[in-house]
Amino acid sequence: MVHTRLFTRRGHTAALDRLADRAVNFDEDELGGPGWHHDEVRHDLGTEGPGDPEPGGRWEIACRLVRDYEFAAPEIIRAVYRRSAPLLGRNMLLEGRFLGLRFLMGVRVTSVVDTDREDGQERVWGWAYDTLQGHLERGRMIYEVVKHRSTGRVEFVLRGRSQPADLGPVLRLGWAVFGRRTQLRFYRRCGEQIARLVSEGAAGTRPPEPRGDGDVVLAPSGVRPHPLEFLTATRDQPGA
Repeated sequence: MVHTRLFTRRGHTAALDRLADRAVNFDEDELGGPGWHHDEVRHDLGTEGPGDPEPGGRWEIACRLVRDYEFAAPEIIRAVYRRSAPLLGRNMLLEGRFLGLRFLMGVRVTSVVDTDREDGQERVWGWAYDTLQGHLERGRMIYEVVKHRSTGRVEFVLRGRSQPADLGPVLRLGWAVFGRRTQLRFYRRCGEQIARLVSEGAAGTRPPEPRGDGDVVLAPSGVRPHPLEFLTATRDQPGA
């Protein structure tokens, strides 16, 4: 356990770069088996005209927000990544806020979705990340923006397969009591965040853009560390 401030030039960049040597912490054939949570949460983002996505419309705005991780609920999860990294293969350092502590955890984008579904009735774009060694959890999160061509309705869809990693007794107890509740709150808050930003964008407000220190981005944009965060206990890679 160390006392540190995540978003300093040396600290977050070094922790992010160390993720390149970390492997995914689960095997594909065990994903979603016994003991795993299976989640699917859908959030309505309003409507645009039927047919293909409108240029500058709700679907395109939402895709941009999802690409840049601007939909995250900053009171629960923040992320650091390199803006120059291609989306597929991007390593992201997540700062999870849990039990009054902060945990630094790695994930990697392992797939990008850009397709039609349901015989062309759904236009879908999104991406998925897998958890890396040291994460509190094991599993995969999928974030997608879906436009229903027949109605013009746009949705943000979160899908997850997860289970706790091999945690020590204290963290295991804390996760058993608060972890699942925090996870479900994160899903809800992400939906609220992206719905608000899409509505603002559709009304003419410029969507937020990634900001950071040179090539290193802190998401969601506009988040700044509290001056007293250096007093907060932060644990790097808490899972085995």
